Amino acid sequence: MAAGLERPQVVSHTQQALTYTLFDCKWVPRSARFICLGSAARGCGLLQLYELRAGRLVLLQEIEKAKPLKCGTFGATSLQQRYFATGDFGGNLNIWNLEAPEIPVYSVKGHKEIINSIDGVGGLGIGEGAPEIVTGSRDGTVKVWDPRQKDTPVANMEPVEGESKRDCWTVAFGNAYNQEERVVCAGYDNGDIKLFDLKTMSLRWETNIKNGVCSVEFDRKDVNMNKLVATSLEGKFHVFDMRTQHPTKGFASVSEKAQKSTIWQVRHLPQNRDIFMTSGGAGSLHLWKYEYPAHRSKKDSEGAEMGVAGSLSLLQNVTLSTQPISSLDWSPDKKGLCVCGAFDQTVRVLIVTKLNKV
Repeated sequence: MAAGLERPQVVSHTQQALTYTLFDCKWVPRSARFICLGSAARGCGLLQLYELRAGRLVLLQEIEKAKPLKCGTFGATSLQQRYFATGDFGGNLNIWNLEAPEIPVYSVKGHKEIINSIDGVGGLGIGEGAPEIVTGSRDGTVKVWDPRQKDTPVANMEPVEGESKRDCWTVAFGNAYNQEERVVCAGYDNGDIKLFDLKTMSLRWETNIKNGVCSVEFDRKDVNMNKLVATSLEGKFHVFDMRTQHPTKGFASVSEKAQKSTIWQVRHLPQNRDIFMTSGGAGSLHLWKYEYPAHRSKKDSEGAEMGVAGSLSLLQNVTLSTQPISSLDWSPDKKGLCVCGAFDQTVRVLIVTKLNKV
């Protein structure tokens, strides 16, 4: 644990009890607003828009949809539009204009089963290239969509004939630092992590972390691939150094067992990519810092470059709930402001202090 006085503190700023199961929450870019989405008791989907006003939460909008909503992203549209893309229990990908949310501006039956995870890139000034959305589903497929193209994905990563279908729990974009380059990382229920290169339309790397992969995230989407964090069912997470890929050993990594229960999510601090937060099944949050080694790569006995993993320090941890914290999102604009949702049907706005000092 980092030294006492300058340690960041995780302060619970305000919270709101909800009447439904919350699956995801996301800050609306350039605003003091966030979205909560989930499943109401009667089996429909709910989307709520809240605003932070003078330390309390004001509900601005509540929208009901036919199917429970599982995940959402703003990442594929411009700051001017701020359209919100959602994946639902029916396998539908919808894009909403929150100013007129009755009918989606784009809709496609993307998957045969629930969409577990969604990510967007190319919008909000994040990442070069097309405004794409990636979805990962229980049906075993990972698909990349360009909303300018109706009905068909621009890429479809599915198990080859005869290979068993694995439930895809998490997807993330990375390496989108110019018009051509882009990768998708996907994590599966059996511990598989696969890195798909969208430029060459090939599987670039795969590994297995022996445990269901709950969340993957690159430290930044819009830079040369740098680091990737993958969290798992049994309280362990792995940080891969993605700078140097060894021909046989792949990427160097360091792992940490944060707790006994599932680590549901990882989110990197937008203003400092070496700091990230993990959220756990025990209702706790852990704030971590990654320290780079003196040299990030070395040569093996054959002369091939291989990566060298760094180390992790725990900056702070806090328990907020008796139930799992299943969703977490940092404000892209205000450093240290974050929102998290837990299965105790409560959404909490937190402030993490002293992040400039670490």
